Amino acid sequence: MSYAKPLTNYGMPEAPGGPQFMGGAPGMAGAPALTAMAALRSGAGLVELLVPASVASIAASFDPCVMTAGLPTDADGGFSAGAGASIAARVQRAAVVAIGPGIGRSPDVVGIVAAIWRDAACPVVVDADALWALARLPRTTWPLHAGPRIVTPHAGEMARLAGHEGEQRAERDWLEQAARHLAHDAAVVVVLKGAGSLVVDGSGESRNETGNPGLATAGTGDVLTGVVAALVAQGLAPFAAARLGAWLHGRAGDVAAQAFGEWSLTARDVIDRLHVAIREAARAG
Repeated sequence: MSYAKPLTNYGMPEAPGGPQFMGGAPGMAGAPALTAMAALRSGAGLVELLVPASVASIAASFDPCVMTAGLPTDADGGFSAGAGASIAARVQRAAVVAIGPGIGRSPDVVGIVAAIWRDAACPVVVDADALWALARLPRTTWPLHAGPRIVTPHAGEMARLAGHEGEQRAERDWLEQAARHLAHDAAVVVVLKGAGSLVVDGSGESRNETGNPGLATAGTGDVLTGVVAALVAQGLAPFAAARLGAWLHGRAGDVAAQAFGEWSLTARDVIDRLHVAIREAARAG
């Protein structure tokens, strides 16, 4: 499989606003920071991180290369409905939006996710608690989005999106079939994470062959979101970005596991090995 062509535009975002990442809440400032740092390591030249003001200083401390903005908060320190207007204005100039890591679960978050899902003309990558919010919207609204959408559920999130929240539906075959239905019915790209991650849209699918059990550790899904968003920002079509992003993420995890072992692997280790995966992908072409 050749990866050279998609990698030729690395570091040159297609839209002046670059990718924007939205997430974070008290106790979860690191999640969106991981996503933003992964995007930088994956070639995004300009990254903006939007977090609640309550955690802005913490999120900004992870990497000085990330531009960080603090937006209005609710009584618990998470995003409030008052952040919606600022978010909407910023989304208009974004190359891609990624939303969900660490964002928390509240009615205000549901409203913010609903507005971005419906109105953003740019591609949107939806992960983590934003998938929880999406599952609370009427299913009839899921196909009604203004631009391309990529969702990246793990097994539990896929079961929730399929209407089986709280049930023990871990059978991989069932989850993959649910992912295919979601991709078709909602007109989205689905990355069903797990061993042999499945990337599927309404016209085709691909199975990723990189990765190891160490990638089940906290934060690695946030890293994948950042990688995929960075690739979209550089001009890849959503399915191609999801497919390549899954490969790069898994390969970086394999390289990290060689150094630390699967037990000791962390999300930061994956970010720090993305450059190895990117070089290998470029050489493969």
